[in-house]
Amino acid sequence: MASEIAIDHREKAYAILKADADKILKLIKVQMDNLTMPQCPLYEEVLDTQMFGLSREIDFAVRLGLIEVSEGKDLLDTLEHELSSLHDASTRK
Repeated sequence: MASEIAIDHREKAYAILKADADKILKLIKVQMDNLTMPQCPLYEEVLDTQMFGLSREIDFAVRLGLIEVSEGKDLLDTLEHELSSLHDASTRK
């Protein structure tokens, strides 16, 4: 029973982190779709704040043993890849 609860907590923790990552990804995709001022300081500030917040959430979940370091790293790597795509798209226009 206790192991089922631990697994449930791990699944919920990852689902919450994934949902937060998806919100950031949606922000990136909106910017990619519109490509309006991709170097906008306000946009960059919001994105930096969101990424920092997510990295702190991931660190907390790792420290609690709710997710593996590799899972958190994968979430951040995916977002960083999207950011790179945004930058590449903005330099092509």
